[in-house]
Amino acid sequence: MVVATAATLLVAAAASLFMAWSIGAGSSGSTPFAPAVGANAISVMRAGLVVGVLGLLGAILQGANVTEAVGTELIGGVTLTAVAAIVALVTAAALVAVGVFAGYPIATAFTVTGAVVGVGLALGGDPAWPKYAEIATLWVLTPFVGGGVAYSVARMLIGESLPERPLTAALAGVVGAILANVGFALLGPAGQQASVASVLGAGLGGSGAGPAAVSVAIAALVSVAVYADLGRDREGAQRRFLLAMGGLVAFSAGGSQVGLAIGPLVPIFSEVGVPLWALLVGGGVGLLAGSWTGAPRMIKALAQDYASMGPRRSISALIPSFAIAQTAVAFGIPVSFNEIIVSAIVGAGYAAGDAGVSRKKMGYTVLAWIGSLVGAFVLGFGLYSAVDFVA
Repeated sequence: MVVATAATLLVAAAASLFMAWSIGAGSSGSTPFAPAVGANAISVMRAGLVVGVLGLLGAILQGANVTEAVGTELIGGVTLTAVAAIVALVTAAALVAVGVFAGYPIATAFTVTGAVVGVGLALGGDPAWPKYAEIATLWVLTPFVGGGVAYSVARMLIGESLPERPLTAALAGVVGAILANVGFALLGPAGQQASVASVLGAGLGGSGAGPAAVSVAIAALVSVAVYADLGRDREGAQRRFLLAMGGLVAFSAGGSQVGLAIGPLVPIFSEVGVPLWALLVGGGVGLLAGSWTGAPRMIKALAQDYASMGPRRSISALIPSFAIAQTAVAFGIPVSFNEIIVSAIVGAGYAAGDAGVSRKKMGYTVLAWIGSLVGAFVLGFGLYSAVDFVA
């Protein structure tokens, strides 16, 4: 009995690592630096290496919220078994891997969510309608909000109505304010996260005045630094800002996407005393491996096939991507980084009068997103029902 249980847990862990590799190769590893690669700010191979390390850090420091949501909040009334977790993870990972090798960015959040819900319902669970409403709202709004903000920012940056230097500095300040309020596991008490603004502002005043003051101060410092850098070397400063944004999005991707790989393991591994941080480290290593070995193919596809991107349009795409990703992490909502980045790239591309946006590629991608959600649900439900029937 003990041997059988250990073997089942080992297979579940292997399935999770396969899922983490697929995500690292096709989502969290490819999307964050795709705009920077498209703007020739960094090479494809170097982008894959850097995003892997940053994704690992994000998984460890920010991955708990989405991980717990995927593991315990998508289905009510039942707890995922080891067999159910294996079926869900293998189903989702296989679909994502097909997308990686075909050159189409399959939405990992769609596949994992569909697969987990499918096996959960086959297991006899109840639909978690309130959580589904949260997820659907974010998924539907992401293309409009991300693409719309990217379009608006790009129009301002490439237009002549506003001076570019102070505008870029102001945008950097907004990013600094968001970063000041991002939660990190190292800053909070055990099992919780806290932001730099909340920690530094705790002694400055009540009712949120202290954290707000810290946020404003950090935003001002970042704005001044970027403004001065633009004055010394405009092109170099744009490239550095773009790479910094890619790094922030890569970190956010790790915090969001690791939960898609290890979330189904939480119920079964918690029963044998494996702490969440150990699962986060394991999932982060899987993301790292996927980024280093499989991401370059997808980075190239995203950087070149959807729109022609210069530094300013790339910055415009990454700012809303970072904001949406951190919103999803804060609320524990599984979100597709492919959806976020592709929408933002297309929005920024249109700001320059079409700018090489591939409507055909975009159409196939949307169909792949929808198909991955439906396909993962149907396969997850059917495969688990078949396994349960045979057993």
